[in-house]
Amino acid sequence: MTASKTVLVIGGSSDIGHATALRYAERGWQVALAARDTAAARRNADDIKARTGTEVAVHALDVLDTAALASFVEDFSALPDTVISMIGELGDQARAEHDVAHAAMIMRTNFEAPSLLLGLFANAFAARGSGTLVGVSSVAGDRGRGSNYVYGAAKAGFSQFLSGLRNRMALAGAVRVVTVKPGFVRTRMTAHLKLPAPLTVSPARVAADIFAAAEERPRDVIYVGRRFWLVMTIIKLIPEALFKRLKL
Repeated sequence: MTASKTVLVIGGSSDIGHATALRYAERGWQVALAARDTAAARRNADDIKARTGTEVAVHALDVLDTAALASFVEDFSALPDTVISMIGELGDQARAEHDVAHAAMIMRTNFEAPSLLLGLFANAFAARGSGTLVGVSSVAGDRGRGSNYVYGAAKAGFSQFLSGLRNRMALAGAVRVVTVKPGFVRTRMTAHLKLPAPLTVSPARVAADIFAAAEERPRDVIYVGRRFWLVMTIIKLIPEALFKRLKL
């Protein structure tokens, strides 16, 4: 039975955060959401309660307020069993090329903030002796492309952080770290983009794959959907002399 298990979804106001929290609630978990936009997170929480009958706690969290991260973790009277970071901001690549503040926001939101926060939870989980951490990165971090390299660079950094944290926690033997790499997902963040239908998945699909990798069939790194593993493998194998001439 998993009725007593708890999950904290950071980025709980997002579409993927909503779908993932719902997935856990449907499986009998106690669910909490954390978000800067608490009104949107509360709407997601109310929807989950209406669908499952599960009461969902909502916590206010501005992940860019670095000084507040430690107290956010310490304030939990009982640590969750699983913590999932959905933190992300696509931003505007063209703007980021000239607006340093915008580029910094993208980098901090996608790399610095989730890395620092999951690192703090990792320490707390290691002290307790158990726990699962899930970081939602992106296939965009597998190779820098001119169309989104600021976002991609930040996601690449986050993926490497999760890899190192997984290595450290595995040697300690207490905490699991899962890296999730979605490709194209139909969300509010991507609503303005023309996405290729065969390579695009729903938030519910991401949620199902997260739950499977974290709780049912343990995996270290997963791609969502799986076709993207092949796509990104091919892209990574393109020689740099040719790659730099491509518009990707």
